[in-house]
Amino acid sequence: MTSDPSTPPATGGTGLGHRSVTMTRLEKGVYEVHNTRGGTMRVGGGGDTEDFTPVELFLTAMAACSATDVDFITSRIAEPVAFDVDAAGEKARDDDGNFMEGIEITFRVRFPDGEEGERARGRLPKAIAQSGDRLCTVSRTVQRGAEVAYREA
Repeated sequence: MTSDPSTPPATGGTGLGHRSVTMTRLEKGVYEVHNTRGGTMRVGGGGDTEDFTPVELFLTAMAACSATDVDFITSRIAEPVAFDVDAAGEKARDDDGNFMEGIEITFRVRFPDGEEGERARGRLPKAIAQSGDRLCTVSRTVQRGAEVAYREA
């Protein structure tokens, strides 16, 4: 991967800093995405393959971001015995174009019996709220409405 010298170096993890991915076309509607740490994944733009579509990746990003927040908060108290997250919404269109609406992130988390499990269960609603209100970068960006610039290099 080549990097633009005018772009700050990318960081990984959860800290602040520049983020980037690079996508390469493999065939019509199928792309491979690379992150700066060496990870790769395929994306299928048309939904004709098993690859995730961009909208599915969008929902995945929201679910994974919040799941990470909630997991880090609650697993300090007790390790979950089940941790599943659903992300869903409706793709819609109006005079201005396509968009997603009615997005819901649903957590199904179970903790073990006992005092620590009870404490973690009690902390779960607050952890979910904190993720949606201030911690999850992805959903907060959607809620705030970030500017997106498209350009040709």
